[in-house]
This record gives sequence, C-alpha cells and structure tokens, in this order.
Amino acid sequence: MYKDKDPRAALFAAATKPPQTGLIAVEQVAEFHKTAPQIAQDGRKEWLQRGCNFVLVYGEAEAGASFVRHGQEDEYVVILPDGPAWIEANGAVQDVAGNSIVFVPPGESRVILPEGGTIVRLFTAKAADLLALCPNRAAYDAGRSHIPPFATWPAPEGGYQIRAYSLDVAPQEGRFGRIFRCTTFMVNFLDVSNGPRDPKKLSPHHHDDFEQCSLALAGSFTHHLRWPWTVDRNDWQRDQHLDMGSPSSLVIPPPVIHTTEASGAGANALVDIFCPPRMDFSLQEGWVLNAADYPMPEA
Repeated sequence: MYKDKDPRAALFAAATKPPQTGLIAVEQVAEFHKTAPQIAQDGRKEWLQRGCNFVLVYGEAEAGASFVRHGQEDEYVVILPDGPAWIEANGAVQDVAGNSIVFVPPGESRVILPEGGTIVRLFTAKAADLLALCPNRAAYDAGRSHIPPFATWPAPEGGYQIRAYSLDVAPQEGRFGRIFRCTTFMVNFLDVSNGPRDPKKLSPHHHDDFEQCSLALAGSFTHHLRWPWTVDRNDWQRDQHLDMGSPSSLVIPPPVIHTTEASGAGANALVDIFCPPRMDFSLQEGWVLNAADYPMPEA
C-alpha cells in the first residue's frame, strides 16, 4: 500500500491480516468552528471530541487565560502550536515556548497562555468530567471489543515531571514525521506540506486494533476511507471522501483503510494521535524523538 520511499513501507508489509467480521464502527468527525464551543468562559473557548480511549480538547484563548486540572489521574498532553505557556504542576513551574509539545504529570496542574492563542490538550477517558462534555460521548456506549483495554506505559525515567519538547525538528530521511510519546499518548506531527498532496503518492493502509485521530491545525484535507469487505455483508459500507478544513479532527476506527490528502493551497498541518502509544512505531530506531525519557513496556 505504501510507496517504496515511504518510511512505513517495510513496517506494514508483514502486518496485513484478513479482515475480521463484526469490527466495523463509525468514524467520528469534529469540525470545531462549525459548532458552538462546549466551554466558553474566562477568556477561553473549547471544543471537545472523544475517541475510544481519549478526549481531545481544542482551545482558543485570550491573553492570560488559564486551564486548570484538579486531581488529574494520569499524564496528559498539551500542544502549543503558536504562543508560549506558563505551566505549573504539583508545585513545579516551567515557561514553555510556542511550537512545543508538553507532557504534564498527574495531580494538580495549571496552564496559562500569557499571549493567548491555540492550545490542544489530550486526556485519557479517565477524565470523566471532560468525557461528559463531548458531543459524541454516546458513540462508544456499545464498546469496541476489538480494541484492547487501555493500559498506560511505564513511568518516565526520573519520575513524572513537566516535560516540554520543541517541534522545531528538521525532517530526516527514513524517519516518519516528528513522533513523541508519554505514558498515555503518542503524537506524530507530520511534516507540513505546502499546497496539495500529489494524488499519485498517497498511502492507504489500515490498523487492526487501534484508532487513529487525525487533527488538522492548518489548511484543508480530504480523508479517504474504505470499509473492507468481510464475510458478513452487514459490515460493508460505502467509501467516504471527507473534505475537512481546520481546525478539525477525525477519529478513524479499525480496520478501515484510510489515507489523507492535503488539499489546501497554502500550509497544511496534520497531527496524528494514538492512545496508548503505538508499539510498532516505537520499535523503529530513531523514530520516537523522546524515547530516552519514556521506556517501552518490557513485553
């Protein structure tokens, strides 16, 4: 399914399995500016979307707006696409530049945007207060038996603390995007494309047992989705070609075949999100940029 020069070509060559029956679920679409925010107070607007294991919170803030978590059960993610932030967690304080990703420890924490701007936060489904605010909160009432129960990865080296990483990382031959992981998430910032993607160089593929959340931060995209045929015709669905602008988010269920085509005339920025981290990407030498800080499960 991949072009020979795609870093994922060898990774997925041996991973194809016959499609099983009873695995088909509906994609989850969120086009944030087309709906009213679920939270609008104290200089901040926030839109929420859930996946099987996670909650995505897309926020836009005025200068000085504060985002607080009390009694947070596990590690969560903060993405700062543009402006800086002041982050406090369990008594520790850190100034973080814009264009960064931050992993915030469990417990008490606060994120302040002194200049305002965009903020994306990622929580596991343990954040029941946020889960209850998601417009698609009922989409998983039936469960996803084919997705394994969520389990956190091992604690970071040196214990939990505020860990910030710059996204100013140059592309490298043989490495796919800019991948970071923590105990709960893996986030891949794909290289920003200028102009539409070459339609002759797409990369259709599927995942057997985990969702992919594709977050568009700039530009526009067409998400191509194809439901595989199983022996049960009830699983079959028509192909979809979803034209979505930004900011938006699409949660793609397994084992739907998918590929995303940048379509905007200017910069197109896409972020792929996985909860928990992906083992296959983690096993690729040099792909996870902060692998030294976050060990893999021993198994």
